[in-house]
Amino acid sequence: MHRDPKHATHAVENQPPALLDYNAYLTDPPLREAVRREGGGWADEALTWFGAWAGSEQAIRAGFDANDHSPTLRTHDRWGRRIDEIRFHPAYDDLMTASMQAGLHGAPWEQPQPGAHVARAAAYLMQVGVEPGHLCPITMTFASVPSIRHDPTLAEEWIPKVLHRDYDPRNVPHTDKQSVTIGMAMTEKQGGSDVRANTTKAVEQPDGTFELTGHKWFVSAPMCDAFLVLAQSDGGLTCFLVPRWRPDGRKNDLEIQQLKRKMGNVSNASSEAELRGALGWQLGAQGRGVATIIEMVALTRFDVMLGSTGLMRQALAQAIHHARYRRAFGDLLIHQPLMQQVLADLAVEAETALVLSMRIARALDDSEDERERLLVRLGTAVGKYWISKRAPGHTYEAMECIGGMGAMEDSVTARLYREAPINAIWEGSGNVQALDVLRAIGKEPKVLDAFLDEVRSTGGEHRLLDARIARIEQTVRGMDPSRARQLTEDLALALAGSLLIRADSPAAEAFLLTRLGDEASGHLYGTLPPAVDPVPIIARAFPA
Repeated sequence: MHRDPKHATHAVENQPPALLDYNAYLTDPPLREAVRREGGGWADEALTWFGAWAGSEQAIRAGFDANDHSPTLRTHDRWGRRIDEIRFHPAYDDLMTASMQAGLHGAPWEQPQPGAHVARAAAYLMQVGVEPGHLCPITMTFASVPSIRHDPTLAEEWIPKVLHRDYDPRNVPHTDKQSVTIGMAMTEKQGGSDVRANTTKAVEQPDGTFELTGHKWFVSAPMCDAFLVLAQSDGGLTCFLVPRWRPDGRKNDLEIQQLKRKMGNVSNASSEAELRGALGWQLGAQGRGVATIIEMVALTRFDVMLGSTGLMRQALAQAIHHARYRRAFGDLLIHQPLMQQVLADLAVEAETALVLSMRIARALDDSEDERERLLVRLGTAVGKYWISKRAPGHTYEAMECIGGMGAMEDSVTARLYREAPINAIWEGSGNVQALDVLRAIGKEPKVLDAFLDEVRSTGGEHRLLDARIARIEQTVRGMDPSRARQLTEDLALALAGSLLIRADSPAAEAFLLTRLGDEASGHLYGTLPPAVDPVPIIARAFPA
């Protein structure tokens, strides 16, 4: 149809292009430095390749498509047989394939070497920026390996399939697959995080297997091939490996009741399920279910640190990219002093999360060293608490930098914002993490010694850090449960400050002054003191 030019209302101007076809690794100097500093430099070439994928239009489009088309549950086939099949958009399967081919589900177990966890962590947090929901089954599959290894027979059968890099989404018995994924089913209605209140029963059979009966309130990634499940046996709360299909090809008696409707993580399926005499194999000793599955939980909490860090990294990149193109009040936003304050403050927060996460990754690589093992024990709880709680405010502030467009559902930042609170709640909420910090210190006092030794390695280099260490030592002497959050926060801030100093980061002074000093507002972003120059911090965070 001919349109008369005189009826044209406007030209589209001053709108930034979409952030596409960039390299998520090469545009992240703090990440590249952290990889090399923590022992993963040998993976630089592979991470550069993966960074190109993570910033590609293909990957970003897949992230949008997987979120626009949520999974659906089909309980029965057309003949009335129970199948409990979860259907996904093809983009979801593409993302799963990319993550598994990159070894995000198991490379450190498949090819253990110094820096293996560091290299995986770097790729993982880049993939978070693409689409975080699909990483739930990736994380649980990765984290299941230490728990499955409690039974050598099961490990021999299952671990090679767990570590296989070909994604196989078919709803068929694991005996017909080369590659499997693993989920978990811990919580129940009446207990939530208090898993010792679980009522699911496990009854031993003559052949040594168990039949499990009960209702699970939250089964993560119900399309997985098997699940780590907690249930009450004669010996107490015990961990079991429960497959979706029995080895003889019959469907196991685990029935999905409904998929959860979540505010975030919408590309991924989460469910309620009934176990009606479901086959399960015991993992670990009876009555030691928490101790058996806690190895899995510790690793999933570590991935929550990475996940929240990845959300912040992507939110920051989107905000800086927007500010480099958008003009307001006579100049580009990136040149506006108040916007510089906000962007630099967001960059400080994102780098803080990064140095914490990557230091714990190195500790995982060296976990046979007693000091590093102890650092993982306390550092994971501290890091999970702090980083996941900072992510919602961070993603919101980045969204506000973009303005109204950032709040639209076809914006990356809107998805990041909806996702951010999920990580703070899953795998143990804030109170659970803070109490775990007290529990770890009370049960094994050496964990605090190892943690403080790490922090004291920069003792005397900054008065604010020294003052915070002294405050920690005073708080610990009281061990008041009502102060658990304050202690956990102090531990996080002290470790982050020490790590930023050792990294010789331009963000270090800004962090110490605004998070530990007298000039700390303690509430909102964009209040850096006059002594801090925001321009180099922004340039470092996301080079043009």
